[in-house]
Order: sequence, then C-alpha cells, then structure tokens
Amino acid sequence: MARIKPQTLLLQSKKKKGPSRVSVPVMILYCIFIGLAVFSLFVTYRHWSRRSVEQTGTGLANFEILNTSKGDIVVELFKDGAPEIVDKFLDLCQKGHFRGMPFHHVIKHYVIQGGDFQGLGAAEDWTSRGKLRGKLVTSPKHEAFMLGTSKSKQDSKKFELFITTAPIPDLNDKIIVFGRVIKGEDVVQEIEEVDTDELYRPKSNILIFDVILKREV
Repeated sequence: MARIKPQTLLLQSKKKKGPSRVSVPVMILYCIFIGLAVFSLFVTYRHWSRRSVEQTGTGLANFEILNTSKGDIVVELFKDGAPEIVDKFLDLCQKGHFRGMPFHHVIKHYVIQGGDFQGLGAAEDWTSRGKLRGKLVTSPKHEAFMLGTSKSKQDSKKFELFITTAPIPDLNDKIIVFGRVIKGEDVVQEIEEVDTDELYRPKSNILIFDVILKREV
C-alpha cells in the first residue's frame, strides 16, 4: 500500500471546508430587524400609555369621591354600562355642579336622594313601591349601595343622584344605575339614619361639599 507524502496530506487538509460563518451583511440585517422589532414594541407601549393618560385627563377615570358633610363616599362608575350618563355626570362634576347640594330625601332601608330635585314621585309612592320590593326579582344592578339617576329629563341640565340602601328592583323603570359604592357604605348608612319629616326630608342639612375625580383608591 502506497504511503501518502506529508505534503499531500497538507494540501488535502487545506481543501477541507471549515465551519460556515455568518457574513457581515447578514449580521447587519439581523441587527436591523431586532432593532425595528424593539422600536415597534416601544412605540406601541408609549401610544397606549399616552392614551390612558389622556382619557384620565378628560374625565374617563373609574372613581369619584362624594365629599359630604357626613364623610367621603367613593363610587365606581360603570362607564361601559351607561357611557352617556357617566359622561354627563363627570362633566357636571368638573363644572362643580353638585358643590353645596343637599341630600334632600332620605327613606330608611330604601334610598337616599341628592343632587337636583325634579320631583321623581311623591313620598307615598316611594314607600308603597318599597313594600313590594320583596316580591320582585332583583337585578344585580339594583342591590344596596348602587348609584343611579332618574331616567326622566335626561336632556336637561339637571341631574338627580340616588344611592340605594336596599335592593330596589321595583324602580327599574325610573332609575338608571351607573355606579356603585365601593367605600363609605358606613357614611351612606349614617345619612340614612338622620331624622326626617313626614315627607322624608332631613331635618338637618346633609350637603355634598364637592365631587372629586380619582383614578385609584
């Protein structure tokens, strides 16, 4: 068997292909692609963050604080469920519409009423309806500590506020629920316990000092 000379082995080893290397242009393309992907994610994040801040600035936050003479009542607003009502309520709050308004009717174990008074039913009608509430099917939106307003005269500049202190399914035809109390239920109950006259008007003033917009509680 013929022996291979060392020079021949050297030439053969030089002819063997080494491991493939990534060319410089391909590496540059990879870097550009990764950079574009990172930049796109950053721009998307900035867009949604800015949009959230802008919405907060225009009053689309989730919480309002009713600062009353009995204490603070924090309410969560149902923006998705009643967008037009929430927008109107927030607009009036920003204009200071409710500042200094009283809770003008208090019906124990039923509802407290504040804001503008548009004469939504006589007191006798309220109590007669209250006697029937145990016989009706209760909607989840009409439990105690729900925030609502009258369905009537929505085109006017007035706005009634109702905070329920018991389930009120019998008022579904008259009240639009647009929020709920998430903190300050004890304040609602304290207002509910005040002395009233025969027409359920509080004998001492219970005022809404202000309504404060708050994004986090």
